[in-house]
Amino acid sequence: MRALAAVLLLLLLQACCAPRERVILLPGSEGRATGALLVQRGAQQLRLHEPYAQSLAPRGTATLQPGSSSAETVQRDFRSLLDIQPPMARSFIVNFLANANTLTPETLPVLDQVRESLAAQPAGELVVIGHTDNVGSDDANDQLALDRATVVADQLVARGVARERISVQARGMREPLVQVPPQTAEARNRRVEIKLR
Repeated sequence: MRALAAVLLLLLLQACCAPRERVILLPGSEGRATGALLVQRGAQQLRLHEPYAQSLAPRGTATLQPGSSSAETVQRDFRSLLDIQPPMARSFIVNFLANANTLTPETLPVLDQVRESLAAQPAGELVVIGHTDNVGSDDANDQLALDRATVVADQLVARGVARERISVQARGMREPLVQVPPQTAEARNRRVEIKLR
């Protein structure tokens, strides 16, 4: 489950005379479910996996009632909570030329988008993660992925991003964006993912 992409509201509400517990699974930034949540009371379990799926339970009982809410209801009933939640994580991707630490020209403007998005989020931080295609050895690809992530971090610093707001990681060829046979040059896997959180 990608916990940074799906937001969960756990709210205690007053209903008639007895308080109840309400759990709503909110969608990710694109309006889709990006994970699931298992709500448990006693021996009963309820899996929430669709946007705005909800579980209701009277306080002090083991009964879970499935249901659904809506964007309008959540906005109306929980506006004050939504206003104080942190911004959703965002992800940006830049690509590289084969066997090189050189960004493709068409992805250079993405770095300016990252800088602008970070400037609008004063408490935000960037995680820069290097990836490669699956041509070559694990060791060589791990080093190339780290080199690529470092290049991107350096370019962000050159654009005015404080280095202490950036962490650098490398995944080599272990997390391809596109599944391909071994030793296949796939341009979409030669990338750095920049996560703003």
